[in-house]
Amino acid sequence: MANIIFDYDGTLHNSMLTYAPAFRDTMKWLSDNGFIADRVYPDKEISYWLGFNSTDMWGQFHPELDKEIREKARKMLGENMAERLDRGEGALFTGCEDMLGTLKNAGHTLIFLSNCRVHYMERAKRLFHLEKWFSYFYCCEEYDFIPKHEIFRKFAPDHEGRFIVVGDRFHDIETAVQNGLKSIGCGYGYGSHEELSKADIIVERIEDIPQAVEKLT
Repeated sequence: MANIIFDYDGTLHNSMLTYAPAFRDTMKWLSDNGFIADRVYPDKEISYWLGFNSTDMWGQFHPELDKEIREKARKMLGENMAERLDRGEGALFTGCEDMLGTLKNAGHTLIFLSNCRVHYMERAKRLFHLEKWFSYFYCCEEYDFIPKHEIFRKFAPDHEGRFIVVGDRFHDIETAVQNGLKSIGCGYGYGSHEELSKADIIVERIEDIPQAVEKLT
């Protein structure tokens, strides 16, 4: 059996259902108020930022903005997304619940690790009943927004046995590579195959994850 560390957005959660409209609403507010130029944002550009913690995202996306404006936009985007989630606009990927159930029933320990804030993690737990499958929950805000591969080193001593990292972005594969762990890249998510290239296995369907875990254990 293994401790399976799951990323959330783009791995389990179909985040673009709520993130894309919230992102566009926030950009419109910024452009309407003259902080940035008005333009169209394709889904591909928007989805690139999923997986980054929000502080890093805004620091890289519009570093020219005053810190106060970046922080206001960050909160606006997060609140917009939260409202959409509470209205039922969000969803886990089709097949996600069955996949998680298969792994839990096989005796694996499931661990949630996300570059999100605590309120987002708690909302995900509440809306999607994640505690049915996950035994442990960690997010970057609890660790002062350090990288995932460093967060792993903080909580790893609390767990016995091997670890497998499952995720759709380079942050997840980096966590495995930096710590000598096995990993499964989720090709159906929001990352490129290039950033998943160091994963031990890449799956194109969420329902293929249990088989990949079996191969790695």
